[in-house]
Amino acid sequence: MQYSIDQNRLQQFGSLEFIARQVVEGFITGLHKSPFHGFSVEFAEHRQYNQGESIKHIDWKLFGRTEKLFVKRYEEETNLRCHIIIDNSSSMYFPVKPDINIDNPNKITFSVYAAAALINLLQRQRDAVGLSLFSDKIELSTRARSTSVHVKYLYTEMEKLLKPIAANVKKPTMASASIHQIADMIHKRSLVVIFSDMLERHGDLDEMFSALQHLRYNKHEVILFHVVDKAKELDFDFENRPYKFVDMESGEELRLTPLELRKEYVESVGEFVKELKLRCGKYMIDFVAADINAGFRQILHPYLLKREKLY
Repeated sequence: MQYSIDQNRLQQFGSLEFIARQVVEGFITGLHKSPFHGFSVEFAEHRQYNQGESIKHIDWKLFGRTEKLFVKRYEEETNLRCHIIIDNSSSMYFPVKPDINIDNPNKITFSVYAAAALINLLQRQRDAVGLSLFSDKIELSTRARSTSVHVKYLYTEMEKLLKPIAANVKKPTMASASIHQIADMIHKRSLVVIFSDMLERHGDLDEMFSALQHLRYNKHEVILFHVVDKAKELDFDFENRPYKFVDMESGEELRLTPLELRKEYVESVGEFVKELKLRCGKYMIDFVAADINAGFRQILHPYLLKREKLY
């Protein structure tokens, strides 16, 4: 599901923070109209009532509106620490196209808007959020805080990622080394949310999952949003004419007609994604397929489900 952005107001404010707020408000409106009515809409002040609990703190006014039992939640119960990690390597700037925006994103643009929407939700819930960016090295890493000044700083840093990188800039993915370092930096138990295409050029899944296990070993909960352009990267949906394919991280070129390679490519990529899912299941990491052309519900809904389970 895509969310319509008021272009007039966007020109007036022009900020990632404003867009994130619109995305979240559209999502919450959708929850009201869906079978999930009442689910996490009052998340900042309530949690669902568990059978056998005292009824002393039930919010009967909310019950009158939703016909569901919620318990008033005190501030010390609401605070969650969340650390968002965004892969900023060159492969995340695929696909290359002239007009990239929220309705026509590449992988990094989609990840930035999705992360911004999560930050908006976290701020509404009075939760603390930190941010790390990596490519072949850690480019930014902050501690988790909940102040408005800190949140505005995160939006400002993420807005920088919306600018295209020069064609001659090659930033390879070193996810395993970066995630190991980030794991050492997060000192308190947190929900760690990762946006990445998981395309590590000089590594393998064993190294990658060693890093993800490092996060789990430190007692963090982990959601991996596997960010892809499904049509192009998984289905290899190109017209059957000659193309020049360029590796965005090495600059290597390959000239071919898609039909020559489609069957083998789709099978190979399918095995890679299958192995990702299996290993995430083994290590109790939430794997979420995130197609950049499928909107933000696929991001916000799994996050809210995870938060409900944790709190």
